[in-house]
Amino acid sequence: MNTEVITLLVVDDHPVVRDGLRGMFESAPGFTVLGEAADGVQAVELTARLDPDVVLMDLRMPGGGGVDAIAELSRRGSRARVLVLTTYDTDTDTLPAIEAGATGYLLKDAPRDELFGAVRAAAEGRTVLSPAVASRLVQRVRAPDDERLSTREREVLALVARGTSNRDIAKGLFISEATVKTHLTHIYGKLDVKDRAAAVATAYRRGILD
Repeated sequence: MNTEVITLLVVDDHPVVRDGLRGMFESAPGFTVLGEAADGVQAVELTARLDPDVVLMDLRMPGGGGVDAIAELSRRGSRARVLVLTTYDTDTDTLPAIEAGATGYLLKDAPRDELFGAVRAAAEGRTVLSPAVASRLVQRVRAPDDERLSTREREVLALVARGTSNRDIAKGLFISEATVKTHLTHIYGKLDVKDRAAAVATAYRRGILD
């Protein structure tokens, strides 16, 4: 890595965001933006071609998401450090990105100087997490029992995964539909998701369902 100038690739599906980030970094000493990508597929291609020190990666993009791009860059052994810069800080976003190989994770409301410092740290291989993301990860490590599903919640989720309706779940488990809805509310909260499909997908990814 060049110790004087850090080279960057900006990845975001919104042109205005890319322009803003490019202008911000190019107006500051010590940074050079080598290129821009509108999705994860382009990000992988341009990273291979331009060889930046740091990739500023958005996560949710049509045409190719950030997590898949991070995983592909890791698979290829890319030397570029990936710093996620997104508006999302839920577990369903942060954990897959970090597991895929992201060096850091910042939110788009981060102050300018914090972003500059995070890019410098990422270029040096140091992990950078926004306070909100860091606290969530620490909480998960320190209090895993709070996020474990009860036996009944697992039963409900397994039936949901089979496409069973709330009414049929209630009949099968000899409980009321209201109780089924309560269990689902608890499941959504523990898995940090908002609907049945996301709950099932997250449960499979974490090995809760197999």
